[in-house]
Amino acid sequence: MSTKSIYTEEELIVLLKRKDQQAYSYLYDHYAAAFFGIIQRIIGEGVEATDVLQEGFVKIWRNIDQYDVSKGRLFTWMLNIMRHAAIDYLRSGIRKKAQSTDSLEPGTHVAGNETQVRVDHLGLRNVLGQLKEEHKVIIELSYFKGYTQEEIAEELAIPLGTVKTRARLALAQLRQILS
Repeated sequence: MSTKSIYTEEELIVLLKRKDQQAYSYLYDHYAAAFFGIIQRIIGEGVEATDVLQEGFVKIWRNIDQYDVSKGRLFTWMLNIMRHAAIDYLRSGIRKKAQSTDSLEPGTHVAGNETQVRVDHLGLRNVLGQLKEEHKVIIELSYFKGYTQEEIAEELAIPLGTVKTRARLALAQLRQILS
């Protein structure tokens, strides 16, 4: 086993596929805080977020052989696993969704001697800030809270067709902003 403290993405992928324990420790040490912040944005704070984080890392461990480097970066693949784990948790009925539509603010996670990590390291807050408020709330609820379009319509007390139109317009505007 390697005692290396920094891995390239390619080296990390090879070691993870070999089920190298030190590579998984490295992965957890370097990514857990960022993933925890994203999970908290979806399900809120509490022990549940820690449980979902742990479940996400177990899914990464079990499914690393399914990762395909040609389809995207390792971080993006892991982020999707974490995001789906959080959304699955919300939809499982174990916990009722929060009845608020909080605006996006960078989250932090500080535990023990960990340093603060901003969830917004991808610049998402700035990008979403460029959207109209009516579009921004649709993206927040669907992406960060895991709501379906029907749930968004119910939450905001607007017709389903309006939610679909706003979502489509928001995604088109995001494409323009990002290109």
